[in-house]
Amino acid sequence: MNYQGCLLAVKDISVSKYFYEKVLGQNVMMDIGEHVAFEVENLDEVYAELKNISGLKWVHEIKEYPWGQRDIRVYDPDMHIVEIAEDMGVVIKRFLGMGMSKEEVAARTMFPLEVVEQYI
Repeated sequence: MNYQGCLLAVKDISVSKYFYEKVLGQNVMMDIGEHVAFEVENLDEVYAELKNISGLKWVHEIKEYPWGQRDIRVYDPDMHIVEIAEDMGVVIKRFLGMGMSKEEVAARTMFPLEVVEQYI
């Protein structure tokens, strides 16, 4: 079995598509009518844009976890909690850019050293 993502059952696909495309600024990866997939590239940009949206219901703003990954969580129109998180590759690159050694990055992110080395 290969995990491909989650399914959100929504009341109105057009309302949800508007929210994910226009409000969250996500790009459609696939749209086959009732099934739509999205992606996001930069958490800080998405956060800055979301801060300007009145009426957006927040679960929490930017939060950093012990392994270094950051995320934000908001509610969509159907009150699903939407988590928008950094890709761990972004986290690894950020730590390396801060001057952390590859061993320190591996320890902090809990990723194998071989994975960290792929980003050097």
